[in-house]
Amino acid sequence: MSTEVSRLYVLLCGYEILEKTVSTRDRGGRFILAEPVSAYLLETARGLVLVDTGLNSALVHDPALREEHYTKQGIRPPVILPEHELACQLDRIGVRPADVGHVILTHMHLDHAGNLEMFQGARISVQRREHAYAFGPDHGPAWFERDYDLPGLRWDLVEGDWEAMPGVEVVSTRGHTPGHQSVVVELRDTGTVVLVGDAGDLAENFTEEILPGESVDDEAALASIRRLKQIARERRGALLLGHDPALVQALRLAPACYT
Repeated sequence: MSTEVSRLYVLLCGYEILEKTVSTRDRGGRFILAEPVSAYLLETARGLVLVDTGLNSALVHDPALREEHYTKQGIRPPVILPEHELACQLDRIGVRPADVGHVILTHMHLDHAGNLEMFQGARISVQRREHAYAFGPDHGPAWFERDYDLPGLRWDLVEGDWEAMPGVEVVSTRGHTPGHQSVVVELRDTGTVVLVGDAGDLAENFTEEILPGESVDDEAALASIRRLKQIARERRGALLLGHDPALVQALRLAPACYT
């Protein structure tokens, strides 16, 4: 398959402290995990593409904002060290936020849409139904409106499967959230890499087909897990899990990259 992607960078943007059942439905209730939060930068022939934007550290480090967004909601604040800041991660590879022309959101949870304010000039692609739910009255505490209800953002509302460019295919993986999507990247040397988003946080979500802890549609969530597995199998590719604490230790983290 032809591709316009030359490099993929894995950006480690901090850690969330979660009950394991947040990731694996009804499994691991006695355990607390420190799950990494990941974003991905694609260097392409059409410019820089960022998949997800990590966490808004201001909501963690400011006591009043932390109380409002985390403590009162019963959510443990994440750990975001200075080296985890998204701007710091980008700076390590010589990139400024203004250099990013396209942002693809797998979904709009707090750990994926947290730094949208940095990308006022970028096209921001998200599923239409995800956007509608995030701006609606019934979303849960994991959607932080402060992160995305911002004037001037250039929303690009998409529906279903779509292609950003040769080598960047976005597939609808509804289930975890109403408009979740995952990104299939083709690299010349590495081959196919599937950025699953939160269709499954941990390896066992895929190896044992365990549902994520949160789902708006369990049948769709299971179908999405199986679809991503099939894509990886048919293309002899790899699933890249953004929250798996074991997998992250084996990855090439920025400034290293995949080509």
